[in-house]
Amino acid sequence: FCFSVFAILPYSNFQHLTTLCDTSRASLILIRIFSPIYIYLMFYLSFLNIMYAFSRKLLNFISVVQISNLSKCSYRTSSYNFTKISSPRFKMSEVEKSLSASPGGDTIFGKILRKEIPCNFIYEDDRCVAFHDINAQAPVHFLVIPRKPIEMLSAADSSDETLLGHLMLVASKLAKEQGLNDGFRLVVNNGKDGAQSVYHLHLHVLGGRQLGWPPG
Repeated sequence: FCFSVFAILPYSNFQHLTTLCDTSRASLILIRIFSPIYIYLMFYLSFLNIMYAFSRKLLNFISVVQISNLSKCSYRTSSYNFTKISSPRFKMSEVEKSLSASPGGDTIFGKILRKEIPCNFIYEDDRCVAFHDINAQAPVHFLVIPRKPIEMLSAADSSDETLLGHLMLVASKLAKEQGLNDGFRLVVNNGKDGAQSVYHLHLHVLGGRQLGWPPG
């Protein structure tokens, strides 16, 4: 193109046209050099913009999930504490048993004391025995029962004062031996409304976790 123009133009315009062609060539060279850079730069900026938008959405999603999980955890924690504290399974089983239980006659504890039913005692003396509850409602849950067949606490009289005190002291001693140094709960069910399912006086000792109040 430049050669054809040079052939028909006067010499006076030759230098101007040469400069123009050189400038055009330089422009084309610059365009060829910087066009890919510009394209890559635009692509990179677009990519950054997309990643930024995606990151914001991802962070929002994570926040929502965390809040949702936190609320679920709070609910589960509350439910857990409630079920562990009030222990519906324990209440239902004991209540159901207490509805059909009645004072008088032989009991499972009497059979345990006579060793008709095998049981591993964690403590025994001439006045009482202690063993773990097979339906434990806490990490540590054991029973202390007197050898004397007292049906319930309300059936005890003044002659049982020493025995009752002994049962409580044994419960406290065993609680320490079982590692309940941060506290424990002593429970005595009495009668139908007290959900007493076995009419042989017995002390429940529960611990190993934070207990709530009020019980039952």
